[in-house]
Amino acid sequence: METQVLLVVDAANVVGSRPDGWWRDRPGATARLRDRLAGLAARGLADLPPPVEVVLVVEGAARGVPPVDGVAVVSAPGSGDDAIVDLVRTAGRPCVVVTADRGLRERVTALGATVR
Repeated sequence: METQVLLVVDAANVVGSRPDGWWRDRPGATARLRDRLAGLAARGLADLPPPVEVVLVVEGAARGVPPVDGVAVVSAPGSGDDAIVDLVRTAGRPCVVVTADRGLRERVTALGATVR
């Protein structure tokens, strides 16, 4: 069984949490988030030692944002929340999901993920 933690980031929810004009350029705002996450794979977080697999889930206008070293990008064909739940359900290893979406939090914690 894989022991590397899977860190799944809800791009729409995280980008939308800051009123910095993201709505004028959703792909650009998502790319900036992706770039800020790039170092986490090798660096980890205080309580998530490296290596960490980082997956950014995008939807809507942000579909098509490409991956970079350290960050895989999943373009959800429909709901980003559904794509995140599918990732957690099939991961077979510890998962941490970054979102403030209450409904998504409930869905992924029911599958054993932790949420930040």
